[in-house]
Formats: sequence, C-alpha cells, structure tokens
Amino acid sequence: MIASVPLAVRSWPAWWRAQQASVKDGALAATLTALAFVPTLSVIGAQLSDLPKRPADALAVVLTVAQSAPLAFRSRHPAACLAVIGAAFAVHQALCYPQTFASIGFYLALYTAGAQQSRHRRTLAAAVSAGYAALAIVLSQLGSPNRISDFLAFYLVLVVLWMAGAGMRRGRAEEAERRRLAALAAGADERARIARELHDVVTHHVTAIVVQADAAQFLVGTAPQRAGQGLAAISDTGRQALTELRYLLGVLEATGDAALTDHTPALGSVADLVEQVRMSGQPVELTEHGERLPRPIDVELAAYRVVQEALTNAVKHATGQPTRVTVHHRAGHIDIEVITDGVAHAEGPAVPSGGRGLDGLRQRVHMLNGELTATARAEGGFSVRALIPSRSTA
Repeated sequence: MIASVPLAVRSWPAWWRAQQASVKDGALAATLTALAFVPTLSVIGAQLSDLPKRPADALAVVLTVAQSAPLAFRSRHPAACLAVIGAAFAVHQALCYPQTFASIGFYLALYTAGAQQSRHRRTLAAAVSAGYAALAIVLSQLGSPNRISDFLAFYLVLVVLWMAGAGMRRGRAEEAERRRLAALAAGADERARIARELHDVVTHHVTAIVVQADAAQFLVGTAPQRAGQGLAAISDTGRQALTELRYLLGVLEATGDAALTDHTPALGSVADLVEQVRMSGQPVELTEHGERLPRPIDVELAAYRVVQEALTNAVKHATGQPTRVTVHHRAGHIDIEVITDGVAHAEGPAVPSGGRGLDGLRQRVHMLNGELTATARAEGGFSVRALIPSRSTA
C-alpha cells in the first residue's frame, strides 16, 4: 500500500493526458459525424470510383457514421480505428453511394495510425496497401473510368498522410529522448554535487577526528588534562559532522523545509572551522579584510568549502605546520587565500594530492564564474587561492 501511493502519483499526469486525448477525440468524432449530414459539405468528401451514384439508404447512413464515429478511439486504438474506417470507406466506394464529408475520417485515421501506432507498423501499412489495391481492382471491374495513374495518385496521397504521421511520431520520440538525456545529465550533475558535499563534510571531519584521537592517545599517559581536551574536541567534531550530514540528508529527501537553509555552512562559520582545526593541533591564523556583505547561499557555501578543503589538506599533508587563512571581502567578489608552510624538498616541492576534493572545488567555483588555484610553494608547503564572484550564476 505504501509503495502504490508514489506510483499512483507518478502515473497521474499520464492518466490525465489520456483523458484529455479521449475527450478531444470524442469531440472530433461527434463534430465530423454531424457535419457529414450537412448537404453542402458532401462535395468535400473523397471520391474514388466516379461511377453512377445509387440513392442513399439506411446502409449508406451506417457506412457514413462508420467513417467518422470510430475517431473517438483513434488515440487509444489507432490500428482498430483505421481498420473500421478503412473498411467502411471501401464498402461505401464499392457500393457507389453519394459522396460524403465523413470520408475525411479515413485521412485522419491514416495520419493517426502513422503517428501513434507503436507495434506492427509495417504489417499495418502492408494491410492498408493490400486493401487499397483490392478496392482499386473491384472499382475497375465495376467499370470505373479511372486509370491506373489515377489510383496511384490517390495512393500517393495516402502515403503522404502516413509519412506525415510517421514524421510527427519521430519528432515526439526525438523530443522524448532529448528530455531523457537532459534528465540523466541533470541527475549526474546532482549526484556529482552531492558527492562533492559528502567528500567535503566526511573528509574534513574524519581527518580532524583521526588527528585528535591520535593526539589524545599520545597524551593520555603524559598529560591527562590535555588528553581530555582532545577527547572533547573529538566529540564536538563528531557533532558538527552529524549536523552537516543531517542537512545533506534533508536536501536528498527534498522535504522543502526552509529551516534546512539555516544549517548550511556559510562564510561566517569559518572562524568556528579554524577553531576546530586548532583543537586538532594545527596552528592556524585567520585574517579577514573588509566588511562582510550578505551574499547568495551558494557563494557562501563555496567559500566555506574552499577554506575547509584547504585546512583538511593542511592537516593531512602538513601536520603541525603553520597555516594562514586570509579572506578579503570585496564589493564584487570574495578573495580567499590559504597558505600552509612546509619543509622544502631537495628535488622541488610536489603539489599535495587533493584527489576529488580539489577537483570538486574547481567545478563548484567554476560554476559560479570564479577561479581556484592550488600550487606548491618553492620554500615548501602549498597554497590555495579562490576568487568567487558575489553574484550567483549557477
């Protein structure tokens, strides 16, 4: 019962479209049937035999209705609709009844079958062609003055109608394929974004917890008080990690709760982030220049993640080395620079491997029309710098 509710919700648009199509088809069938009995419109109908006409009778009325009324189910059963209307049209022509406007239904049924018939399309086309050939032979035997070229010209009209419907079908299929590919691309982008968020949250906090746990284990026998502070830091780091993970889960659930935005890490939380890293034993200095201005949430989050990833790499690759975080609040953009000292290498410094963290940051900043660079320093260590425009363009 629980699983059937989302399924019913998902199928509701398709059901509603089917109902709308049925109503339109019914209205078309009723209109064409009514117009078929308007004498002045009979000259518009199809005329194939050109034989002397016999007076209309009850059978003529039945055949007239049979050429228009089945259009009421043309969308749901296009092949059956075409079969009934085609048979009625053939009998009407063979019995030499007067021309009727209802014969337009044969054209509409043929176009609909070309556009909406999904199975056995070639078989249906072959059956229509064979039926038309049989009708042409019958009319010729009855003495129709039409030549083979005349019958071929009418057949070409039928082919054009079928191909027009087939072209419409291909257009709809291509549009559906474009929408499917767009949905897949959007889903891939969203999964990549969530993966970056999870990487930023989990890697940073788990790295901090590991460093703090190692420090506490080292100090438990020599400095119990400092070891207790380390354990408290582990607890605080774990709580913050749980808070951010709950926020991500809330986004995945798409509950629409506006309160979730309040838990999004922002640039104003950098001071707490720096303090957390200090508690891990990493000497970090934070300097901010300029007045902090209100900015879009994705800009704030990107700036926060830049500092977070840079500090995570500092803890992982340059444990205990001084790190300086500088944030410039400018009118048009935010300028962030994180410099971590290190020991110079004899063969030249190597850029620390940021893995998917730095790659994800570059993508995030690039989506905001910003720039991010991560380089090794000649004297050892590395630096991360980001320039993020204040206006969101994602």
